[in-house]
Amino acid sequence: MGRLDEQENKSIYIIREAYHHFRHIAALWSIGKDSTSLLWMCRKAFFGTIPFPVIHIDTSYKFPDIYRYRDQKAKEWGLKLIVAQNKAALKNAVGPHSGSKLDCCNMLKTDALKQVMEQYGFKAILLGIRRDEHGIRAKERYMSPRDAGFKWQYQDQPPELWDQYQAQVSEKSHLRIHPLLHMSELDIWQYIERENIPVIDLYYARNGRRYRSIGCQPCCNPVESSADSVRTIVEELKVTKISERSGRAQDKEDLYTMQKLRALGYM
Repeated sequence: MGRLDEQENKSIYIIREAYHHFRHIAALWSIGKDSTSLLWMCRKAFFGTIPFPVIHIDTSYKFPDIYRYRDQKAKEWGLKLIVAQNKAALKNAVGPHSGSKLDCCNMLKTDALKQVMEQYGFKAILLGIRRDEHGIRAKERYMSPRDAGFKWQYQDQPPELWDQYQAQVSEKSHLRIHPLLHMSELDIWQYIERENIPVIDLYYARNGRRYRSIGCQPCCNPVESSADSVRTIVEELKVTKISERSGRAQDKEDLYTMQKLRALGYM
């Protein structure tokens, strides 16, 4: 068994464990490479069909390519897609240009997630985050509790020894479940290559630039790159010194912005 097989098996085990413990569960899909790989594993875990809803948090500021890809794949894969928006915030013109990135992300993403979880009664959410993506995510657990206010107590995380995970939550809290936590950016791209997963083409270089990380269009900038295929992206990642999230605006406001966001319930 190779390294990717071991990683995939661990991820699928966590996905199945989560579904076993929580019937009121959903997966978050940002349309990025990680969450799309997560959905791919969910489909493999349940023999081609995802038995729970898939949530896309729509800030209304995403790339047009994201909406086209989302609708196409949701139909092709038979997803139970829920599109969640904080309509009150959008009505009040909250957006990337109306204030701090922290406030924008918190209202359009975290609050939108709070609303959809309350509406549908979800007790667990699957997310495609990785420890190597950002320093604050290195503190995560595979099954990470959030309190009634969605806050993450990053200084008080449950131990996870011998593949034993926290799978109980109180009535007013929920679990964030991270099946890809042990994978790196390079692992994900090698997995995409092996599985031939159809990812959005924003990741492929155009005119000498490509996106390493995608989100809201006003907050993302491409990096210099000539990698225009999965194979060339894999080769590029083996030698690059550029941070994966170097093009994400919310990471640049101050050193602790991501930690503040995640403490408030951000993905």
